[in-house]
Amino acid sequence: MIKKIIQVTMATLIFFTTVYTGVVAAHGKVSLENDECVRNMAGSMVHLSAYQPQFDPEAEYCAEIPKEGETLWALDLIDDALRDMPIGIQIVRGSGKALGETVASLYSTNHSDGVIKGKFSLDKGQYTVLITGEGIPSLHYEYPLRVQMINYADTLRSAIGPLIALLLLVLFTKQYLKWRRVQH
Repeated sequence: MIKKIIQVTMATLIFFTTVYTGVVAAHGKVSLENDECVRNMAGSMVHLSAYQPQFDPEAEYCAEIPKEGETLWALDLIDDALRDMPIGIQIVRGSGKALGETVASLYSTNHSDGVIKGKFSLDKGQYTVLITGEGIPSLHYEYPLRVQMINYADTLRSAIGPLIALLLLVLFTKQYLKWRRVQH
């Protein structure tokens, strides 16, 4: 009987683990208002997407790049007014007030289709993408990038659901075994 309970417990645990989708790191198919990759300044919006097709051809990233190495990126200029102004892009090592050396930069004046594309190769660590629209008024957007770094808060949040399910399963199994012993 105990063997049967252990088998049912393991099957249930495996089922919940495979069905639970809270651990997905990439984003996509969300509205602009809820998209963490959209920056809005004075009504002008930009959207940064990063891709690593050599690791996952379907995934789109923004602030959390899963692996170091070559990364393709696209900056969508959502507001039409941005398409007529020069755009400067800098990728700088560090974040916040601790900005360091410039790792990559690009200056674009020809982006009538509203998309600026490029690729960069970054090592593990924290970076900031600085985007400057040189118009009147000038616009400034910032994206923090974390390359191949574990975000422990997100990991904990995504593990809470399966952990609670496992603990409840263990509790119910323990109570059931106690009840079975009393019955015999």
